[in-house]
Amino acid sequence: MALIVMKFGGSSVGDAERMKRVAGRIVERHREGHQCVVVVSAMGDTTDDLIDLTKRIGATSPPAREMDMLLSTGEQVSVALLAMTIHMLGETAVSFTGWQAGIYTEAVHAKARITDIQPARVRQALDERKIVIVAGFQGMSEEGEITTLGRGGSDTTAVALAGAIQADVCEIFTDVDGIYSTDPRIVKCARKLKEITYDEMLELANLGAAVLHPRAVEYAKNHKVQLVVRSSFNHNEGTNVKEEAAMEQGIVVRGIAYDKNVARISILGVEEKPGQLAKVFTALAKDQIDVDIIVQSGVTNVSADFSFTVSLSDLDKALNTLESIRSSVGFREITSENNLVKVSIVGAGMVSTPGVAAKMFETISDLGISILMVSTSEIKTSCVIENEGRLNEVVQALHTAYGLDTDSTVFVGGPADRR
Repeated sequence: MALIVMKFGGSSVGDAERMKRVAGRIVERHREGHQCVVVVSAMGDTTDDLIDLTKRIGATSPPAREMDMLLSTGEQVSVALLAMTIHMLGETAVSFTGWQAGIYTEAVHAKARITDIQPARVRQALDERKIVIVAGFQGMSEEGEITTLGRGGSDTTAVALAGAIQADVCEIFTDVDGIYSTDPRIVKCARKLKEITYDEMLELANLGAAVLHPRAVEYAKNHKVQLVVRSSFNHNEGTNVKEEAAMEQGIVVRGIAYDKNVARISILGVEEKPGQLAKVFTALAKDQIDVDIIVQSGVTNVSADFSFTVSLSDLDKALNTLESIRSSVGFREITSENNLVKVSIVGAGMVSTPGVAAKMFETISDLGISILMVSTSEIKTSCVIENEGRLNEVVQALHTAYGLDTDSTVFVGGPADRR
């Protein structure tokens, strides 16, 4: 008998029939003698529909607290319906909200981090041989406020809960049957990975691969949670995410990721004196704005220009923050661009293989596309490029260039799970 945490995303429970299929799969595992804790996202497009409701009432900038109050209801619908469905199949299930399951977060709305889990009620229900259904994506601050974890937060809920109850495995069920060398919706001959390291997966997730949330991978790595990504639409073997993974012969790059949510900000004519960059990035950090690639250029004796990337969704907020510190920093001008995309290659084998980045630059250049910014680490290289409209062409070309194409066709069961 094993203690299993199973996470099902929004597309997996997107309608009544899919809900029934998920319930049947859970009951099947339970009847094999396993203890099952299930984390569920909101059904299908529920979150987008709730956001659309705020627009229909004219709430252009609704309070973050009330948005969390609203969006957390999507998961509550899912857990209640799934528990009811399991009951109809003859087994006992109990549903919990995030706070009922003992999930505590920092006091930040929209993208809170989990600070603690006190799973007493979860353990008690398991001891009573119940199937436990927990709402993903949500928790409660120490002050008693409902918070949400941001897009992809249900993955984090599942992995963090698995660590807290010392589960034997955490299975992430999604619309594809594992982790692939790139987005299988773009490259139909993408390579399915039998296993991948935490570090490689963390890079891919941070760089835009939507199959797992970065915080979930980080938590799994730090707490040594055995993680498996598999399909909710079939029983194929999934991909194991682990500390070390076997390298395939001749495969240096393991995955190609992309991120459309990219904007570049350039600050021109910054006075060249100590502390100026610190002022800029301290202000951005204070406003919860993540900065990615930073490049300084045009340095003279009196001033410097530098550029950096932020999430497209944070662009307006970042520009407002910079304007608020203009007098203290003393720059001449701010410019921004948003028709950009970041494409990245990831692989542990890159550490000891020369020429990997050069091949990436050459492949993109051969397509007649300019590279605007570059960022590297031991196991990844990222390029920010113009013209999002040619993204698919770039990803396919890189996939072929690094020998990742296969003869098989990827299985995709439904629309992508994003939460």
